[in-house]
This record gives sequence, C-alpha cells and structure tokens, in this order.
Amino acid sequence: MPEFTKNAKRVDPYKNFKFVVSWDGKPVAGVSKVSALKRTTEVVKHRAGSDPSTTRKSLGQTDWEAITLERGVTHDTAFEQWANKVWDYANSSKMGQEVSLADFRKDLTIDLFNEAGQKVISYKCYRCWPSEFTAMPELDGSGNAVAIQSLVLQTEGWERDQSVQEPQEPTFNDPTS
Repeated sequence: MPEFTKNAKRVDPYKNFKFVVSWDGKPVAGVSKVSALKRTTEVVKHRAGSDPSTTRKSLGQTDWEAITLERGVTHDTAFEQWANKVWDYANSSKMGQEVSLADFRKDLTIDLFNEAGQKVISYKCYRCWPSEFTAMPELDGSGNAVAIQSLVLQTEGWERDQSVQEPQEPTFNDPTS
C-alpha cells in the first residue's frame, strides 16, 4: 500500500526543515527549530483481590509536553512581547498587574512544507503560554555560533488540521529536451 495517496510514486517521507510557525494569524519571523509535539497518557494500574497476580491497566490523565521554539537573536520582539504578557517587569511594582490575564494564552499553528514549498501537514496547538523565555544565550568571545533565543510554551493540546490534504506534487519538463 502506498504511503502517499496522490503521489503514489513518492517513497521519501517529508523532511523536517521547511516549516512555518504562526500565531495571531501571522508567521513568526526566523523560527529555526521546533521541539517535537508529544503527549503522554498516564497508565493507571489496578487489580481486584480476587484477580490473578497481574495488574490491569487503564488510561488516566493526558499531558501535553511543552513546545520549545528557537530562533536567532534579531530585532524582532515577538518572543519577548508574548513572554512579557506572562510576567512584565515594567508592571511588577503594580500589585497584581504583572500578568496580562486577558490575552496571555494564544493558539499557534505549525505548518510543514514539502521540498517544493507546498503545505503538506498542519497542526493547531491550543491555549499556549510562555513558561520560559531565553532572551540572550550564553555568550562566548571565542565562539563561532549564532546567538539563539528560545521560548518554551505550555499547551493544553494540539490536533492535526484535517483540512490540509496531500497536494499533487509538481513536475517539470526538461527545457533541453
């Protein structure tokens, strides 16, 4: 059975290097790395006294792992502005006003693209909020690396956007033939 419905000749899975992260309806500039989307459901073990000496297992609570976004340090302030909605130093002296309760949570979208730049998979992440923000990384005068900032987002769930279907992949005619 083919792994792709519209592109049955395709054998390669999608690559992980073409993606866009969006919130507030706009792409976020420069995101270079996104952690895996992972959820874990607790296992609840139980047995009755009359059962054999083995346990039964049922499902418990589901937890959604935090999502980490990384990007190079630039003048774009999107990470910092969102992180400041959770705790804002400028408002910390005003009792109870360091958190923007009305809008500190956001839904975000992660879109994956194929090598031709066609959207192939999309996930919606719900009720996210920043629990950790790294504005500046460790600096090293002897180093040779890009300065990376990160935003760790707590989420209350995610789901695949089923409206995004496998696109028909393009073909090109060789101009020399």
